[in-house]
Amino acid sequence: MNWLTNFVRPKMRAFSRKRDVPDNLWSKCPSCGQMLFHRDLQQNQHICPSCNHHLRIGPDERFDALFDNRQATRIELPPVLTDPLKFRDQKRYTDRLKESRAKTGEDEAVVVAHGMIGGQKAVIAVQNFAFMGGSMGLAAGEALIAAAQLAVLREAALIVFAAAGGARMQEGILSLMQMPRTTIAVEMVREARLPYIVVLTDPTTGGVTASYAMLGDISIAEPGALVGFAGPRVIEETIREQLPEGFQRAEFLLEHGMIDMVVHRHQMRDKLMMVLDLLMNPNRADEHSPAAPDTLVEDTSNP
Repeated sequence: MNWLTNFVRPKMRAFSRKRDVPDNLWSKCPSCGQMLFHRDLQQNQHICPSCNHHLRIGPDERFDALFDNRQATRIELPPVLTDPLKFRDQKRYTDRLKESRAKTGEDEAVVVAHGMIGGQKAVIAVQNFAFMGGSMGLAAGEALIAAAQLAVLREAALIVFAAAGGARMQEGILSLMQMPRTTIAVEMVREARLPYIVVLTDPTTGGVTASYAMLGDISIAEPGALVGFAGPRVIEETIREQLPEGFQRAEFLLEHGMIDMVVHRHQMRDKLMMVLDLLMNPNRADEHSPAAPDTLVEDTSNP
């Protein structure tokens, strides 16, 4: 028996062998490039501690951060045609859906749940950008209509967290038809004299911006969120002019009166509690400070 060959060498190889590290332990901040450990990122609600960039999060994280005691009841959404146009580009549309479902664990881009926020009834619809860019199709339209109907039935506020690249091209005109349908759903909530609040997250663009995303009684945005119809590059190429710095970002929209406030993710629950208390209990509005409306403009420089 050769002691060096049979014992020492295997031990040395085992010691020096690379250990497999899971890919999801670290994330890179898209703004500053800082490497972020997944546990630290989760504890900080997926906000970069170095540059305060708000990374994209899914429905579960939204519900846990907003509902009282993290008690969220998801609703079953109406079924829709899976591939109405039998669409295919580089891949079949059905294959893209399967990939997104496996990646996110969700059936579609919009998830709806109801519960309490600060003791007030609320229905929350969240667009998951990880599911085909949060694109709006038949399923998204049905989900938002179901959310509006549930809000009316429960006499609750409707809160929508918008995040989308626009209408889903694989469904063609059927996806564009969701723009007027969701607008009618918003009007149902308004006719019931219930609050409709929209939180614009990064990014909110295309047909979503052109419909329900900009119809909120109160329009809130997360810091740095890109909000617009066409992207900045497309606009620059069209008008052949350089756009102002920060164009279409949340702070730019606030400065130009397009939204009501920019709210840091850590403060989102408290701000929604305050807004819901004001809107759901109008008789108690005089209990708040006369300067309360001015406080709707958030200073996010020191969250």
